[in-house]
Amino acid sequence: MSEVWCLVGTVLKGVSRVRWHELEHAYGSAAEVPGVLSRIAWGDARVGREALDDLSLWIGELAVFDATVATVPFLWELAASEAVKCRAGVIRLLQTVLEHGNPPQPKVQLQAHRAVLSRRATAAQLTHDRDPVVRAAARDLVAAIDSHLSEPCCHV
Repeated sequence: MSEVWCLVGTVLKGVSRVRWHELEHAYGSAAEVPGVLSRIAWGDARVGREALDDLSLWIGELAVFDATVATVPFLWELAASEAVKCRAGVIRLLQTVLEHGNPPQPKVQLQAHRAVLSRRATAAQLTHDRDPVVRAAARDLVAAIDSHLSEPCCHV
């Protein structure tokens, strides 16, 4: 297997190094983000989906935030880990981040988009995943990345 696939125990390894309490998401402090990421990583399908729904509202549905920028690398880890039960949803959240902005905070928007764009190779590898739902979500994300690369925010 390629280096894209994370081993259990290495997923979310660096999450404790982020100063989450200093970051903001759509509803305030991002202090709870590590716990939500853990539920996505190690929860069963229902728990993972519920946690992913919460996280989607916090970091991507309305706009992107500094917590979004910090969360994206961990979303890529989750998307690449076969142990995660809701990988297709994680991939769709990465696409949502790419599609949303924060006009009052263009630097944050640029950083969030670049965090997604930087792992296009991972998305491309996921288009060959064993799970057809993951493959389909990855194909959609690759298409979104490719179309986004020509947009003005990437050339700032």
